[in-house]
Amino acid sequence: MSAEVRPVSIKILDKEYHVSCTDDEREQLHTAVAFLNGKMQEVKNSGKLIGSERIAVMAALNIAHELLAYRRNNDDYVSNVDSALRRLQSKIDDALTKGVHVEM
Repeated sequence: MSAEVRPVSIKILDKEYHVSCTDDEREQLHTAVAFLNGKMQEVKNSGKLIGSERIAVMAALNIAHELLAYRRNNDDYVSNVDSALRRLQSKIDDALTKGVHVEM
C-alpha cells in the first residue's frame, strides 16, 4: 500500500467532489461517503428542507447527535466495566490475603 496522497472523485447527493487521500484511506473514505450520502438522503426525503447546504447541516447535526449518544453510552459502559473489575480485584485481593475461597 502506498502512503502517497492522490485525488479521489466522490459523489455526495449527486454532486461530485475531489478529495485527496492515501490508498490506505480510500476504503474508509468510500464508507464515510456512503454513510453521509445515506444521512443526507434521509434528510432530503423528509421533504422539510430544500437546498443542499441546509440538508448537509441537518445531516451533520444528526450525525453529531448519534456520535455524542454513542460516546455517552460507551463512557457509561466503560465505567460499569471498570467498577466491576475493581470489585473483582478487591475480592481476589481479600481472598489472597485471607486465604479464603470467595464465590464470584
